[in-house]
Amino acid sequence: MIRLATTFAALALAACATDPATPTTDRWQPEPYVQLDHPDWARDAVLYQLNTRQFTAEGTFAAAELELDRLADLGVDIIWLMPIHPIGEKNRKGTLGSPYSVKDYYGVNPEFGTLDDLKSFIDAAHARGMHVILDWVANHTAWDNPLVEQHPHWYERDWDGDFMPTRWWDWSDIIDLDYSNPELRAYMAAALRYWVEEVGVDGYRADVAGYIPLDFWEEVRADLETIKPVFMLGEFDQRDIHARAFDASYAWEWKNTMHAIGKGEARADALFGYYSTNESVWPHDAYRMTYTSNHDQNSWDAAAPAFYGPAYESAIVLSFVGEGLPLIYNGQEAYNTKQLEFFEKDPIAWRDHPIEDLFRSLIDLKTATTALHNGAAGARMVPVVNTSPEDVFSFTRLDANGGVFVVMNLSSTARTARFTDGPYAGSYREHFSGEALTISNSTELSLPAWSYRVFVRQEG
Repeated sequence: MIRLATTFAALALAACATDPATPTTDRWQPEPYVQLDHPDWARDAVLYQLNTRQFTAEGTFAAAELELDRLADLGVDIIWLMPIHPIGEKNRKGTLGSPYSVKDYYGVNPEFGTLDDLKSFIDAAHARGMHVILDWVANHTAWDNPLVEQHPHWYERDWDGDFMPTRWWDWSDIIDLDYSNPELRAYMAAALRYWVEEVGVDGYRADVAGYIPLDFWEEVRADLETIKPVFMLGEFDQRDIHARAFDASYAWEWKNTMHAIGKGEARADALFGYYSTNESVWPHDAYRMTYTSNHDQNSWDAAAPAFYGPAYESAIVLSFVGEGLPLIYNGQEAYNTKQLEFFEKDPIAWRDHPIEDLFRSLIDLKTATTALHNGAAGARMVPVVNTSPEDVFSFTRLDANGGVFVVMNLSSTARTARFTDGPYAGSYREHFSGEALTISNSTELSLPAWSYRVFVRQEG
């Protein structure tokens, strides 16, 4: 045993002696977990999901293009278009069917217009400094997609040999593909490449991304990057997809926690679990989408004001000033209170509403404040201990350029809070009121029910 220990010691000394100018720890530094490069234009980005069918009275790309100036003025960076492909007719749900029942991966749904209309929309978005990603449905197709007859072996089969809808959901209008088949993988990768290379899209939102082998997405990302920088959002809540495939994923736990708080089923300190895991388990450069609505939530659960109840505005604010990638679902800026039909034409009732100013103000703040940028481009949240921790949620996000101190009363009762620990002391301007305030351990804030204060750090 002594002889063995002596041998190890000698080897260690020899290793140190081989390169005395270089600290031995350098050679053991781990690679970053996120090994993909986010596009530069995504680092302070805000997403906007556009449901073409419901976005305008016409429900077309051409009509949506006329709204791009408004979205650019709002401050939107990345437009996520729901699936644009022709929809299957066999086993169709409703009159118009689900956009997620794809009949042709190289086609455009005539309900929305032509390929030239789509190209015009994308070009117009680019001219305004915005980018466009397509919603891609790789897991399944419509029953009458030509691939069913041309390549039946590309599909999964049920226990009795039939084509298989996703069995655990009511997805009877689609059948699942089998990614153990290399020909299917090559076909799907080529289709994904086509829309980037030939049509000009800037990436994808991948529907049920976790139902498909991760190595497929990693290979696709690497291939698309040979064309141009792309942005990839995966519908999944799992760390590993961020290493080499996806820039962003869904923060489902965040959404569920804010919903529970708004419904009185949890208190503000329930957020500690989410943000603790976010800090300790997830890589800093993973963009976790903190969304307050999307097509699924709106159509199947509730419109956002009803879903979050009195916590709705606080949820919006936290989605922008906390760590995460914010999303606006079309109609939120008009305070849409309607659950939009999914399989029928059901246009958004557009109107002016003060909540649009809230979104615009938050986007301006996020863009101007480097500490609020996405992933590792922004600062980490640091909890600030306060005297009402069950109901008052407080934290800072600070970097060399400044940052914010955020205080939220996530309860139905007015609260008063002082602060006892954390990097909060300093001079601030409250973002929404413009009030100047110096905050110290003697500062006491009176917070009405469901109120929020966002203090922007001032120099000096």
